[in-house]
Amino acid sequence: MASALIYVVVVLAVAAVVYLLASLVFGRGEELEPLRPGATPTRLPPSPLAGHDVRSLRFQLVFRGYKASEVDWALERLADELDDTRRRVTLLERELKAERQRRDDSADADGEDAPDGEDAPDGEDTSPEREL
Repeated sequence: MASALIYVVVVLAVAAVVYLLASLVFGRGEELEPLRPGATPTRLPPSPLAGHDVRSLRFQLVFRGYKASEVDWALERLADELDDTRRRVTLLERELKAERQRRDDSADADGEDAPDGEDAPDGEDTSPEREL
């Protein structure tokens, strides 16, 4: 009976030493050190956001997944950025369309200034010559 008790104590001591050694060598198995309570790893630059900013997002882990308030905040920021980008693209497309329209109108106006209101094929001038 005493030898069984000694055997159990030795096994527990060896297990404790192996555990401590593994803890020191490999750490706790986390990629990053744990966050202090109340801190968050969620960071986004002020603006504009880029793809690598979104890919580097990290959220605080809680019991049942990610902290919902942080995920909601990040999604709201991304939605605002997307809305702003689409609004800017729409505005620029309108400006481009208006510029093209102005360019087409000025090209038409230049064509109408030709004598007799007609453009000759191959760039020939068919208007009657004016005598001086």
